[in-house]
Amino acid sequence: MECAEQKRCQELAKSSSFYRRIYSEVEEIGWEHLVRFGKDLRLLSFRVKDKKGRVLILQITLDGTYPNYPPSLSADVPYLFNLKWSINSRLKDVIQQFQKHLEKLQDFWNLMDDIDHSLLVSDLRYPQRALSHRQLNISNDSYIILSIDANDPTSLPDCRFLGSDSGVERLRAMWRKNCKRWMRDKHFSENLAHVLDIQLHGPSSIQKTDPQTECGICYAQYLPIDDELGDKSGSGTDCTCENNSCSRAFHSICLEDWLRSITTTRQSFDVLFGNCPYCSDPIAVKMNTRK
Repeated sequence: MECAEQKRCQELAKSSSFYRRIYSEVEEIGWEHLVRFGKDLRLLSFRVKDKKGRVLILQITLDGTYPNYPPSLSADVPYLFNLKWSINSRLKDVIQQFQKHLEKLQDFWNLMDDIDHSLLVSDLRYPQRALSHRQLNISNDSYIILSIDANDPTSLPDCRFLGSDSGVERLRAMWRKNCKRWMRDKHFSENLAHVLDIQLHGPSSIQKTDPQTECGICYAQYLPIDDELGDKSGSGTDCTCENNSCSRAFHSICLEDWLRSITTTRQSFDVLFGNCPYCSDPIAVKMNTRK
């Protein structure tokens, strides 16, 4: 997080012991990991990377009696962990426990990424990390919705078939007949093709070329689900540097916050004019209306 935001927290820290404690605990984690915070410092969002470099945003909401009661957590994961908490715990303990939780999800996310990259998945515009299902295009008139167990991703998935009556009936019959052939040590797509006794379609050309663009400021592909963000809640990057040798993508909200922290930024009506954080070429962003 930029220096201007850190100074805002520092000013708050002078007003009460609660703010001083939060300021100190954020410093332990590192300001570079803090993505966003509420005006009263009770809502904090941290950027956390897993071993594969996937960026997750952990949102922490503090109780009014913090640290007497554990904070509430929210993240784009299939399920949350049971937070171990005592009155002596600190925010860094939450981050460390979240990182251990991400380690347990590696096999699940690796499998989901493999499905996305090797099979014809319907509607991959917003593949949130919390989702444990995928809809695959099997033929012109048949689809299968697979639900993967996040705790046991190599096990036989639950499935539901969609499409024409004849196509669905055939797929159901093959699934009932061959589901016991599912083998944990086989590749997922090989298992699925073997059970359904069909040749599966690979990814479409659009699916292959569509980049999973991450914001150059918060390093997340999507903004957190947050009512305060209004219609931008959960949205992807929507602003790109026009310098072809840079072409960095940003969330307009993140770029707006960053430009506001720079003293050389100019404002004309509802547009901020400044410089790209990466290449320093001119960049502009329309200010967002938030709740």
